[in-house]
Amino acid sequence: MAENTGGATSTSRLLRAEDGRGDSERGGASGRPREPWKGEFVKSIVYAGLDAIVTCFSLISSISASRYSSVDVLVLGFSNLVADGISMGFGDFVSSSTEKDVAAKERAVTAWDVTNHGGNEQEELLRQYQALGMDINDATTVVNIFAKYKDIFVDEKMMAHKGILPPDEADKPWKNGLVTFAAFLVFGSAPLLSFIILIPFTNNDSIKFVGACILSALALALLGMAKAKIAGQNYAFSMAITLFTGAIAAAAAYTLGSLLKNVAGVQD
Repeated sequence: MAENTGGATSTSRLLRAEDGRGDSERGGASGRPREPWKGEFVKSIVYAGLDAIVTCFSLISSISASRYSSVDVLVLGFSNLVADGISMGFGDFVSSSTEKDVAAKERAVTAWDVTNHGGNEQEELLRQYQALGMDINDATTVVNIFAKYKDIFVDEKMMAHKGILPPDEADKPWKNGLVTFAAFLVFGSAPLLSFIILIPFTNNDSIKFVGACILSALALALLGMAKAKIAGQNYAFSMAITLFTGAIAAAAAYTLGSLLKNVAGVQD
C-alpha cells in the first residue's frame, strides 16, 4: 500500500508539472491563447478576497444607513471581519481536507478494482477512450501500455472514469486555510481603513463612508485585475464584474439597513 501511495504521489506531481509547463517548452504558435498564471493558493486568495471586500463593505453600508457612529462601524466591522475570517479559513481547511481524503479513498477503491478485476477495468477504460473519439486500435494500444504500470493505470482510471485527480501528499490543507484567513483579513480591511485614516481630518461619518466606498472600489478593481491576470481574461471586463458585484451587494445592504431603521422608528 505504501508503494501505491508513493506511485500516486509521483504520478500526481508529474501531471501537475506537465500542466504547468511554460511557453518556452510548448512553442510559440501565433494566435495562441494567453496562458493563465498558476499558483498553489490562487483559489483561496481570490475567493477570500472578493468575499471579504463585499461582506465588509456591505456591513459598513448597512450600519451607515442606520446612522451608527464611526466607532460602532469600526467595532462591528473588525469583529465581523475576524469572525468571518476564522470561519472562512476553517471552512477552506475542512473542504480541502475532505477533498483530499475522498481522492485517497477513491484511489484505494480503484486500486482494489484494478488488482481484482483488471480485465473489466481495462474494458471500461477502453470504452471511455472510444467514447472520446479514439480509434479502437489506438485505444487498445494505450490501455495495454497503461496496464503494464499499475500505479499509472490506477491514476488514469480515476481521471478518465471518475474525473478525480489522484491525491498529492505534498498538498497541505492547513496552508489553504491559513491563506484564506490571511487574505480575508487583508482585503476585508480595505473598506474599514477610511474610518481610521480620516480620524485626524474629519468627524463627519458621511465623508468617512464615501472614503470607504472609494477604497472598496479600488480594492475590488485591484482584485478584478488580479483575477484577470490569473485567469488570462480581459482586464476591463474582470474589473467591471467585480465592481458590479460589490455595488449590488452594498446597495442591497444600504437599502435594507435604511428600511429597517425606518420600520424600527430609529431617529437620526
